[in-house]
Amino acid sequence: MTAARIRLQINHRAVEVVAGSSVAAAVAVAQSSPVFRRSTTGQPRAAFCGMGACFECRVRIDGVGQQRACMVPAREGMQVISDE
Repeated sequence: MTAARIRLQINHRAVEVVAGSSVAAAVAVAQSSPVFRRSTTGQPRAAFCGMGACFECRVRIDGVGQQRACMVPAREGMQVISDE
């Protein structure tokens, strides 16, 4: 039996992930070197702690900014924008 999959958009690109995955996992699948956001000095940032403490994985989800990708379950049809 194969795991159920869902489809969402990451930076306007369709991505398919296993149902129950976090948005952070979906971003990692979508990008060969995932950049979730950039620091105030322009340095690329990516998921670090995976439990919502570091705030490095912030993205825009369905138009709402500053969402911690590691804390949000991916949903069918979700629109995610990272700071590429």
